[in-house]
Amino acid sequence: MKYAVNSREMKLIDDYTIKVLKIPEAVLMERAAIAVTDIMKRQIKKEDRILAVCGPGNNGGDGIAAGRILYLQGYHVAILLIGDENKATAGMRAQMEIAKNLGITIENCNKLHEYNIIIDAIFGVGLSRPVTGAYEEIINEINSRVCTVYSVDIPSGISADNGKVMNTAIHADYTITFGHQKKGLLFYPGADYSGNISIADIGFPNIATTKANPDTIYYDWEDLCKLPTRKNYSNKGTFGKVLLIAGSQGMSGAAYLSAKAAYRSGAGLVKVLTSKDNRVILQTSIPEAIIAAYDEETSETADWNNKILAELAWANVIVIGPGIGLSQTAQNLIEMVIKYAKVPVIIDADGITLLSRLMNNHLHITNILPSENQSIQNESRNDLAISTQVIQSRLNYLASLRNEELIITPHLMELSRLIGVPISEIVNNLVDTACQCSYNNNLIYAIKDARTIVTQSERKYINVSGNNGMATGGSG
Repeated sequence: MKYAVNSREMKLIDDYTIKVLKIPEAVLMERAAIAVTDIMKRQIKKEDRILAVCGPGNNGGDGIAAGRILYLQGYHVAILLIGDENKATAGMRAQMEIAKNLGITIENCNKLHEYNIIIDAIFGVGLSRPVTGAYEEIINEINSRVCTVYSVDIPSGISADNGKVMNTAIHADYTITFGHQKKGLLFYPGADYSGNISIADIGFPNIATTKANPDTIYYDWEDLCKLPTRKNYSNKGTFGKVLLIAGSQGMSGAAYLSAKAAYRSGAGLVKVLTSKDNRVILQTSIPEAIIAAYDEETSETADWNNKILAELAWANVIVIGPGIGLSQTAQNLIEMVIKYAKVPVIIDADGITLLSRLMNNHLHITNILPSENQSIQNESRNDLAISTQVIQSRLNYLASLRNEELIITPHLMELSRLIGVPISEIVNNLVDTACQCSYNNNLIYAIKDARTIVTQSERKYINVSGNNGMATGGSG
């Protein structure tokens, strides 16, 4: 398990390390510079011409220190300071003084065309406003040049909190970040701007991270050992019974793929509750599954209700939604699951749209559900602060429906329908939206985008696996 931190959390870690633990800032800066040069020396040659482009903050100090280390090892290095040197931090001023004492070239005008390697140390993780003026000009010119760029901690112009481009940003070939992964390097477009990312240990003690209490984690290959082991003395009943309510007429594929996935994840028994039109197809394509079929024409009868209740009572966990459509029968199914299921429930795909419809009916919202190219416009709004009221009114109702565990797995269009917020607003505030969805309720969300965010209460997990080959129907 590894932490992904935002700018506030990283500052807390930095401050605790320096001010409380008394590890000197200069020591951390030197170790950061060594980490940068270690990565660079795997790629660069002595004949390369290296320019450290530095801002007046500590990030600039890291860049100057990296340039100085390379200079002392025989590389051709110069420094270009962007911004007012009189406003430089103490650490930055100390590094600049050392560089001047050593006779390192300090460029006083833009000579980017003379260099083929750039150390980007203009802004660090604390950037909070759009990049303008001389900073914008130099970043745009670096991006226009044919050169290799090494970004210090984060590509300048990328928000460490969410990966947004703050008007303009460096397109790095390599990013060397310090201590912990930054959220802005995981989320897009920041992930695309960062190139090859290395996370360098520069000496932040674990206690400093504990004090900062970061709320977001991600997993790497080492975490595979955390998967539960399967008992040797076991049978099919040992590993649980999954009831999968999926598939409607013409949508047997969703039921098949979901059932196959349930088996591959280790379920002992999988029962597919589906339209009778899918029985033969599923019995042929996945014969190991139990098939329970229903007739949509009898979905309003007492016998039908009793049959569904019996299936709900059979399961240890229930999944509803893949390919079930938006018919009245499907609506009846989602309402019965929410009302009567006494085990954890996962709602996916069409189930989320049906849940949105149920919520709209309860809250007397008369909008038409959006198509794939539309977004909900329930109320006028100017920003996420206004939308917060919309989100909470809907989610408070949703959380009140069940006491048992409820997991909802929307992609962005489904989430837009569910919370009543346009997709564009969700995309621009993905982390904040995820936090709001699970705030002060018992719901668990797996919000699916290029990065999937799983959130429960204040805890968040980012899935960093997968690739763009998964952007195809059925991969969910």
